[in-house]
Amino acid sequence: MVQKTYYKTKEYCKVKFSFTADAAETIEILGLNSDWKKSVIMSKKKDGNFSADVNLPKDSTHEFKYLVNEALWLNDPEADKEVPNEFGGSNSVIVI
Repeated sequence: MVQKTYYKTKEYCKVKFSFTADAAETIEILGLNSDWKKSVIMSKKKDGNFSADVNLPKDSTHEFKYLVNEALWLNDPEADKEVPNEFGGSNSVIVI
């Protein structure tokens, strides 16, 4: 799930990412701000869900994927859209 909170007086949007994957011990978000090397580590909650809050600039578009257990790449089914990537798969997209 991707939840956006806009502020009238700020140049950014607070985005809350929430995701669940079977047998997940770690989940990271990669690709935000076109950065596929530096990940955002998601926090595991008591109910097994993972979440992270990220500030992203207004009027921007970001491709991203979740990396589960440092091995499995997954898209967010609730992202704004998906686009093809250079590896023959697809990336999730969030539009701010």
